[in-house]
Amino acid sequence: MQVILIEDVKSLGKKGTIVKVNDSYARNYIIPHKLGIEATKANLNDLKLQNANAEKLEAAKIANARDMKAAIDGKTVNVPIRAGKDGKVFGSVTSKEVAEAISRDLKVDIDKKKIVMDPIKAIGVTLVNVKLHKDIAATVNVKVGEA
Repeated sequence: MQVILIEDVKSLGKKGTIVKVNDSYARNYIIPHKLGIEATKANLNDLKLQNANAEKLEAAKIANARDMKAAIDGKTVNVPIRAGKDGKVFGSVTSKEVAEAISRDLKVDIDKKKIVMDPIKAIGVTLVNVKLHKDIAATVNVKVGEA
């Protein structure tokens, strides 16, 4: 029997794939546990439509990521921080503060989880990577100065 997997099954395959399994395995385990459905013409057509929709959504995400990259790549944002007389910084600059600075200075909203960096603990300019999509990344210059 051919089955369309609804969920990832460790020994069979990933979600959305069509696999051939034993009839009893499909009827007694896969279908009752809602891991898959029988591969009928209607279900195959639904799968085809879902895959087409997923491709459109992915294309839209990639286009959005490219637009964001064009808006922020190579630009500089300023992050003020308190520092002592000898330039020693009190605390550090985190990804949350960098995301707020990008939003404020460049008018682009970016989730702090997309910013790949270690906390900045010195005054100066630091390059910070922003992972916009799995294949698209941008770099932003973060200028840390005294407040």
